[in-house]
Amino acid sequence: MKQSVITIAASLLIIGQAFSQNSKTQKEQKMENTDHYTFQLSDKVTRQKVTYKNRYGISITADLYLPKNRSNKSLPALAISGPYGAVKEQSSGLYAQNMAERGFVTLAFDPSYTGESGGEPRNISSPDINTEDFSAAVDYLGLQTFVDRDRIGVIGICGFGGFSLSATSMDKRIKAVATTSMYDMCRVMAKGWEDKMTNEERSKMLEQMSQQRWKDAKNGTPAFNTLTLPEKLDENTDPITKEYFEYYKTPRGFHKNSINSNGAWSITNAFPFMNFPLLTYIKEISPRPVLIIVGDHAFSRYFGEDAYKAAAEPKELYIVPNAGHVDLYDKLDLIPFDKLETFFNEHLKVGKFVIDMKPLKN
Repeated sequence: MKQSVITIAASLLIIGQAFSQNSKTQKEQKMENTDHYTFQLSDKVTRQKVTYKNRYGISITADLYLPKNRSNKSLPALAISGPYGAVKEQSSGLYAQNMAERGFVTLAFDPSYTGESGGEPRNISSPDINTEDFSAAVDYLGLQTFVDRDRIGVIGICGFGGFSLSATSMDKRIKAVATTSMYDMCRVMAKGWEDKMTNEERSKMLEQMSQQRWKDAKNGTPAFNTLTLPEKLDENTDPITKEYFEYYKTPRGFHKNSINSNGAWSITNAFPFMNFPLLTYIKEISPRPVLIIVGDHAFSRYFGEDAYKAAAEPKELYIVPNAGHVDLYDKLDLIPFDKLETFFNEHLKVGKFVIDMKPLKN
């Protein structure tokens, strides 16, 4: 892949070292509440803002979607988050709404340290804590009287696809997992785009972040990179940047709480990802099912295909024709909601997990 693509992958995925201080203070980095959504609320669902805490005591803010025509029976539920650097008013909320229309209780949450969720300092991420955010969503859903706690699944979009697979490998309460446009954030930060980071580049990056920690400790607050995306495009802008820009920086997907739309990650954000292999235990999701959805010409396709290869049966790789990476954020004519509905209806059946948990043959 051309160097320009590698460079933008670095800046977007927090593996580059643009060490200029963002003009916003840490206090200003904490995003404000807003009622703006990038999609219209459906008349078939209700939406309610809820809060709960994860295992680390961080307050998580989420939108709970319920189908209006639901009966008094407990329903299957889905916890949804992503893309990496996005908020619940964007893609995850759109997914949650569409799956609620199809009869599921859904929860779209802002990850720790971002959006309306708690955590200080702002605009940082963690492979451990962001994995935990999915389990915390399962905690919340399983306590609701209208949810069948034995029929809970998760959907992870983009970078939260990797976190959703990590959570499912550990948390046996999650009965099925689906990802769309998946990224393995640990892999891309630790090894670079298409694993092309050299040992020398990795060592330099770790040295720079190590030194930055002393600066942050002295100042009492982290320094931030420049904006994740440029304010405008020019003739030299590479295709990957253009694709992200057309979503996050235009009315199509812009949201002021989104780091990708309106902010920047901390300079040391990649530090905990560098030695954290996110999908080491992906095979332990089995015998619970995995659905990996990728666009046929998505630049991220290799992440999804490699995750599919690493997972154990039952698993399925679903390739969406004529779709790129960002297309699966919000394009209703391309996101395979029928496939997601079929997958979760099949694998979140009453008693399904009991049947599936028969001992595996050697």
